[in-house]
Amino acid sequence: MTEKPLIDRRSFVKMAGAAWLATLTPRGAFALERSDAVFASAFMAPDGSYGVATLTEEGEIIDRTLLPARAHGMAFSPESRRAVAFARRPGTYAMILSADGAAEPVVITAAEGRHFFGHGCFSADGRLLYATENDFSANRGMIGIYDGTRGFARIGEFPTYGIGPHDMTLAADRRTLAIANGGIETHPDFGRTKLNLDHMEPSLTLVDTVTGALIEKHVLPKDLSRLSTRHVDVGADGEIWFACQYEGPRNDLPPLVGHFSRGEDLAFLTLPERTTEALANYVGAIAVNRREGLVGLTSPKGNVAVTLDARTGAVLNEEFVTEAAGVATAAHGFAVSSYNGRFEERTSAVAWDQHIVRLG
Repeated sequence: MTEKPLIDRRSFVKMAGAAWLATLTPRGAFALERSDAVFASAFMAPDGSYGVATLTEEGEIIDRTLLPARAHGMAFSPESRRAVAFARRPGTYAMILSADGAAEPVVITAAEGRHFFGHGCFSADGRLLYATENDFSANRGMIGIYDGTRGFARIGEFPTYGIGPHDMTLAADRRTLAIANGGIETHPDFGRTKLNLDHMEPSLTLVDTVTGALIEKHVLPKDLSRLSTRHVDVGADGEIWFACQYEGPRNDLPPLVGHFSRGEDLAFLTLPERTTEALANYVGAIAVNRREGLVGLTSPKGNVAVTLDARTGAVLNEEFVTEAAGVATAAHGFAVSSYNGRFEERTSAVAWDQHIVRLG
């Protein structure tokens, strides 16, 4: 997979334009001037309100936008210069933001009988937005399609070919979606309660965005049926990396991370037992630094951030991070956030949510 250069601060400033820069506070503008990179993450403020912020690689907040409720995952398209924050499951809103200040935020609402799962991504050209959704009456995962050229009107959907889809990413061919179907049945009448832990159906699927057809489906083996596939990213060679959360007994030590390529079986990493124990059966986020050949993992339950060698699977670093949340590719290695307000070496009054996106 050919990696696009990571966007740096100067490129972001050029992309954002004078209109957006003029809205910044002096402190925000000064922070941006000193930063090498720009990120975005949802947060909860001390007063209990929710928002999304852009921030520097050092963790200083540049700008904030209020959200109607708690958000979860983020996505960004450099082609359309738009970012989106998705409501936390079983939320029904997503807010699309313009990075260049050329348009007001757009709030979309899930269709009747659907709710969002907190994740999505843009098409390669940035015109379409794909969102993981729950058809809760039929207990099936769906991908909602939203047209960015028409105010993000919902123009269609296709199945994820699984239950409880969570994260997804556009594969190296820029046409196929790699989808993590967590296999957990939920219904908004029961909030966030997991309804089928005794017969989960986790899987990973590849789906054609043009036709909606299933290309491949990888069902986890029977002995790993309680291993919920949750988050995905793409490696430099086009491999799909995935991270899991285990719903079985606490003293079990199942594999939590793996990868696969189209036409190949799933390959789980055999991590050292101490690392698996440190992750506490829960990988909350995964990111691949394709330039440096690294895989980053975070676990808020284990209070740890882990860096792996993407080629060998070897553990290169384990760092204690209280309530470790998001992870995203940085200029070198990874930027890591936490629920207690830490982003890299800076701590803010806000509580960062589970995911970070690099604006590039």
